[in-house]
Amino acid sequence: MANGAAAVRGGGSGGRRARATLRDVAEAAGTSRSTASRALGGHGYVADHIKERVEAAAERLGYVPDVSARTLKGRSSGLVGVLVSDLRNQFYAELAAGVEHALSAAGYQMVLVDDHADEERAAAGARAFLAMRADGVLLTPVARGATETLVGHGVPVTELDRRSGVRGCDAVAIDNERGARLAVEHLIGLGHRDVGIVVDEVQWDTGRNRLKGYRSALRDAGLPVPRRHVLDLSQGEGDQAAQLAAFLDGNPALTAVFAANNVMAELVWQELKRRGSAVPEGCSVVSFDDLAWMKMVEPGLSAVRQPVFDLGGRAAELLLDRVGRDGAGRAESVVLQPELVLRGSTAPPKN
Repeated sequence: MANGAAAVRGGGSGGRRARATLRDVAEAAGTSRSTASRALGGHGYVADHIKERVEAAAERLGYVPDVSARTLKGRSSGLVGVLVSDLRNQFYAELAAGVEHALSAAGYQMVLVDDHADEERAAAGARAFLAMRADGVLLTPVARGATETLVGHGVPVTELDRRSGVRGCDAVAIDNERGARLAVEHLIGLGHRDVGIVVDEVQWDTGRNRLKGYRSALRDAGLPVPRRHVLDLSQGEGDQAAQLAAFLDGNPALTAVFAANNVMAELVWQELKRRGSAVPEGCSVVSFDDLAWMKMVEPGLSAVRQPVFDLGGRAAELLLDRVGRDGAGRAESVVLQPELVLRGSTAPPKN
């Protein structure tokens, strides 16, 4: 291989370069394969000038270590799988950023998969992580299947934001019930007695606990909790905006709405603006989730802020701690606390 150039398959000028091997790097650097391996792997003694020569050759050839080969030899792959539900949602993008920051600081690479909240896609993602021999996996479960597959194969797992109920995996979540209580108690404190909630999922503990916090805040204040004040969009089919419009039309006494996540908050906000209902004069609004757009609209949207970046980072640290212990030890659950951020979208109801 002249001048350290990698071989080319196909022979033509448009041929595809073969993947550089450790042998190619060793030949280009003028060393043995074992020396090149020690220099690149950081194990065993190699003189500094030789190490630099090997690293330069690897860089020039575009050498990438064979992860599967490394793992078969009992070494870490250096990869952590991350499975999230919808990267179009800023919540999951920030969550992934928090994970990546912590993993990068520890010398790990993140492999990110978006399962689009689909159980079959989640299962496929879990199988892909097994195939690449990921050292551990972080995931926001859409069902038990993906978690069970990974745990069953002995892969350390940490669940984020919500829990599947599978034993043997760690979890980091938000105190969703308390966050919802903060929002609804704030509205009650302003004098609201007819408060609605809009939620789009109650099959996971995330949505269930937010609904629970909403109901418990009203009950503790001695207020009724009529079923007609709860719009659960996971129960129906069709256009969500139309369902929300029908909900508001059917509850003209509502003076405030609690949106159980940022997607529902945007839906409520747009519908109120569409019908010309002033916020907060006509209807006060609080969101669970605090995104950038909520500070830019007029009036600003009051929201329950989650420490999303920290949620991702804490989960990654918990996972790496278990990886470092070869999966040993009892499963651990960490619950982070949200805070209520007040802006102009809430005010006392008009008499």
